[in-house]
Amino acid sequence: MLSLERLRILHAIDTYGSVSAAADVLSVTTSAVSQQMAKLERETGQSLLAKSGRGVRLTDAGRLLSGHAERILSLVELAHADLEAHRGAAVGELRAGAFPTAVRGLFPEALRELRREHPQLRTVVHELEPHDQLARLARGDIDLAVVLDWYNKPLSLPGGLAKAPLFDDLVDVALPAGHQLQDSAGVDLDELADDDWIAWPDGGFCHEWLLFTLRGKGIEPRISHHAEEHATVLALVAAGLGVAVMPRLGRDPMPEGVRIVPVRHTMRRHVYAVWREDADRRPAIRVAVDALRRSAGRYGD
Repeated sequence: MLSLERLRILHAIDTYGSVSAAADVLSVTTSAVSQQMAKLERETGQSLLAKSGRGVRLTDAGRLLSGHAERILSLVELAHADLEAHRGAAVGELRAGAFPTAVRGLFPEALRELRREHPQLRTVVHELEPHDQLARLARGDIDLAVVLDWYNKPLSLPGGLAKAPLFDDLVDVALPAGHQLQDSAGVDLDELADDDWIAWPDGGFCHEWLLFTLRGKGIEPRISHHAEEHATVLALVAAGLGVAVMPRLGRDPMPEGVRIVPVRHTMRRHVYAVWREDADRRPAIRVAVDALRRSAGRYGD
């Protein structure tokens, strides 16, 4: 009898290319992964991993079994979805992921509604960046992801995932008090070409979007500071250390010393709920997406 958890680990090694990468995404130690693979080899009576330089690779038998594991894990998810749909109620556990400002701006109200209307459903939220969410969603670590892309830079979704729009998050510019444009009815980004910028952390999806957008307008930004959280970005702006792009989702409260000005050429990021297609029939997915949409109604156009 093959262990489902060991099949999941084998498939993670195949997907992510190494024992250490599989351990990272599964949140276990590399020794635990190695131990489980040794047990799976004993169960199958075949070598599944072979040394390759300083790492490992899947043998032919390992690749064969990993392909079956992918189908088995999908069927298990489908079975859970069918059973929940048969009961017709949102029950059990729903594991959700969301980027930080969505956790702060959307989930408190949505979770309160879910607890009130569906008391047999337990929702657990993990704060994760979009690409990390999609990886965890694809391998079954979470059931629902709330991700974003930008009006001019879409996020590519892997196959086997379904999505539904929640809302469009409008984006303004945060300026320090006393900035020459603080009283403008709207600004163009090229009017800020000579300002220092406060940006998202280097290498992240939103940071790459900012560079892409500014360079598309002929601006090579002078980035003076990097920060993830809105509150940190706004504190740096309030101190007069630069200007920043500032989405509306989850940005309150506004500190003294910051002026928010709209952008004339409207910028927005699209916020989506994403789930595995084989979980489409789960009532828990449906009620959670509906609750998130109602919560997002405060931020829509």
